[in-house]
Amino acid sequence: MRLVMIASALGLAAGTAFAQDFGGQEDQDYARQLWQNMEERNLAGEGAVQAFPYPGTDPHGVMLETFYTDATVDGHTGALVIKRNYGPEGVTVDQVLDNRGDHLAAVTVMFRRVEGYAPESGNWFWAKYLPDGSLDETPEGTPIAGMAQGCISCHSTAEGENYLFTTNADLN
Repeated sequence: MRLVMIASALGLAAGTAFAQDFGGQEDQDYARQLWQNMEERNLAGEGAVQAFPYPGTDPHGVMLETFYTDATVDGHTGALVIKRNYGPEGVTVDQVLDNRGDHLAAVTVMFRRVEGYAPESGNWFWAKYLPDGSLDETPEGTPIAGMAQGCISCHSTAEGENYLFTTNADLN
């Protein structure tokens, strides 16, 4: 029943199979380690490095900042894409630059895990954090972390083979 509810919430057909328990404790723990890595490197949280925001689209935000780097979690180093999502509708670049904290709605990440983690989706691990580093949740209360089918269904339409709309660079 839980999988059907999650699939429904993400706009997937009933019976869609998940490779693992999306948003389960293992995914939540891994997401916490990833956030901690980002905080330690000033990529998230108080004092995070900043870039110039640019116009975004749903579902991420009206204004975005995107960073490409790598991270090491559980002894594995992989590509890391961090997207800061700003809102609300109508927010301007100047408003974000004046006070990022008032406009930051979420931080979404893609982290390339070990080969074989999720080969059907480029081995990407997705997570959506609230500004305080806690995980955002689906309407049913499932933490958004792991092989997030809603993320995969959209990102699988990106050109190239890296599931990214912003670059075709080979991120290994």
